[in-house]
Amino acid sequence: MTTSGEVTYRRVHLAPPELLFDCMTTPEHLTHFWGPPGTTTPPGDIVIDLRPGGAFATTTADTTDGTTHTTRAVYVEVSRPGRLVWSEPDSETTMRTTITFVPLDDARTEMVTHQTGLPAAYWNPESRIGFTTALDRFDAYVSGLTPGRGDHPK
Repeated sequence: MTTSGEVTYRRVHLAPPELLFDCMTTPEHLTHFWGPPGTTTPPGDIVIDLRPGGAFATTTADTTDGTTHTTRAVYVEVSRPGRLVWSEPDSETTMRTTITFVPLDDARTEMVTHQTGLPAAYWNPESRIGFTTALDRFDAYVSGLTPGRGDHPK
């Protein structure tokens, strides 16, 4: 990441783009991985109005002390299964997250998360590690849903 407040994360999953998109847009999936380790996000604390201009909000709770953190965003673009964009206008810099789901030749999908407008407080290595651990939780969850590697909702 540079001091411009911009960062990109890339992960490759053994799963189709449709499954990855649905995991990022359905409370029943998000509850299993949203937030860093040591937090929970109950499905009742997730709001998804999956359309441009629709709300996206999550409230995570720390499992040790119960403190909560709510994130509020607005969907900018919803193009299943290839692209999902939201902005967080309440942040000091109007953060914007763009996720693209790129199918690869061998039943894998590259998921690219690009964030812009990150506040300076997120530029430190600890914040990057925190986001990476959330991506690790996503990896573990999706691995359990992939055909041949666990239960897959049909």
